[in-house]
Amino acid sequence: MLSKIISSGILGIDGYLIDVEVDLSSGLPAFDLVGLPDSAVKEARERVRTAIKNSGFIFPVKRITVNLAPAHMKKEGAAFDLPIAIGVLCCMELFSPSATENTLVLGELSLDGSVRPVKGVLSMVHHAKEKGISRCIVPIENAEEAALVKGIEVYPITNLNDVIAFLQKKKQISPFIVDFHSLFSKDIEQNTFLDFSDVKGQENAKRALEIAASGMHNALLIGPPGTGKTMLAKRLSTILPDLTFEESIEITKIYSVAGLLPSQNTLIRQRPFRSPHHTISPSALTGGGRIPRPGEISLAHNGVLFLDELPEFQRGALEIMRQPLEDAKVTIARVSGTLTYPSNFMLIAAMNPCPCGYLGDSNRCHCSLNEITKYHNKISGPLLDRIDLMVELPALSYQSLEQNSHGESSTQIKQRVLQSQQIQLERYKNEKFFFNSQLSAAQIEHYCPLGQKEKTLLQAAFDRMNFSARAYHKILKVARTVADLEGCKDINTKHIAEVIQYRSLDRKYKM
Repeated sequence: MLSKIISSGILGIDGYLIDVEVDLSSGLPAFDLVGLPDSAVKEARERVRTAIKNSGFIFPVKRITVNLAPAHMKKEGAAFDLPIAIGVLCCMELFSPSATENTLVLGELSLDGSVRPVKGVLSMVHHAKEKGISRCIVPIENAEEAALVKGIEVYPITNLNDVIAFLQKKKQISPFIVDFHSLFSKDIEQNTFLDFSDVKGQENAKRALEIAASGMHNALLIGPPGTGKTMLAKRLSTILPDLTFEESIEITKIYSVAGLLPSQNTLIRQRPFRSPHHTISPSALTGGGRIPRPGEISLAHNGVLFLDELPEFQRGALEIMRQPLEDAKVTIARVSGTLTYPSNFMLIAAMNPCPCGYLGDSNRCHCSLNEITKYHNKISGPLLDRIDLMVELPALSYQSLEQNSHGESSTQIKQRVLQSQQIQLERYKNEKFFFNSQLSAAQIEHYCPLGQKEKTLLQAAFDRMNFSARAYHKILKVARTVADLEGCKDINTKHIAEVIQYRSLDRKYKM
């Protein structure tokens, strides 16, 4: 007898349907599994066999052939355990084949017959919904994640006995329902230990990060050790605009595929903040590997990627980010296929002005000009060209550290950021993006018009500082954000002048 169960796999961060075909026939007992399975899928034979026996069913002493179609695509993971077991029991006529029609089945089996959660459920259920699947059977730990997809019934199960009783209509299982309003409207847990008021001085850097947060611009912080570069970067998340529901779903899909989704608070509500160590490899940064997984730049999608000690990163790892910074996506080509991961992130980097970190201090810095030049050359011009704001953080005096007065809190700064964001949302309501940093060259001409005085100032800076065309466009986008922060409809010379100072440090440090 032949049975067919609908399951799903993951390609990149998107799901695709897989037909689990099970055939029982006469002959020598065997359990063959075909359809390009990896090691985890091949091991399903033993898990399925033992789970069926330990659930009180008789495992058939026949020739069993399982085909995972389409056969040309590599199958990975343990999500096929449950559909294979259901297919075997369906061939034993324990329930009607019609019971699994138009039903997606996902789940890993333990040897005692209990069902364990799997990765990528949100992406797989979302794709199944697009293909017209009306219901799905998933492990109870994945139920809330699957129920984020509207328009499909989600049936949570805990063990093999429960799902067979459900298919036999001997047991009722209520569809899992998510209260979207309460899920998205409940308060986000903020880290109360991080606040901009903790940072002494560095008002210029705070202003730059406020601009960066308002328009989702890239920024580079340059200064000696102990000036607050890392401290400021870690507090950036406290002033970022709140995620929209659509952005939350995008991030949740990526973390689900990567297996990093928390067991509680399934829907990710906070913008990601990723801070990889400088020893990270290029493939770990962009994604890939033998079994392709999203890298750090995709895990930072719609959030912040913080690279501390920027010159210490591998040159290859830094250069590989150039295209994702422009295209907001990363494409990975492998023999088995080409995968595309989203990577619309905000890059915040920090570095010292010289190898020892104390450039300009004659008592502490003994770096030669050659050493300083070699240190700066670790960061290429094309990568620096993709950074919108470069901010210098001076060493703090004892008086500034000793003073008891606190600066503005994150709440106060975020209020201005949200007002700026609201202006951008209204301006781009007919576009497919939200922030000024996402403007294309053609859109810059439309949304960032300049008067004659502004053009004259920008031309003088362009000629004197040898800006590239990309730097010219970035100045306009950042100036648009500065104008939005001040509630100005048009960009004026004051906005242009402020932004130009954030592009002048490459001349000082000869980058």
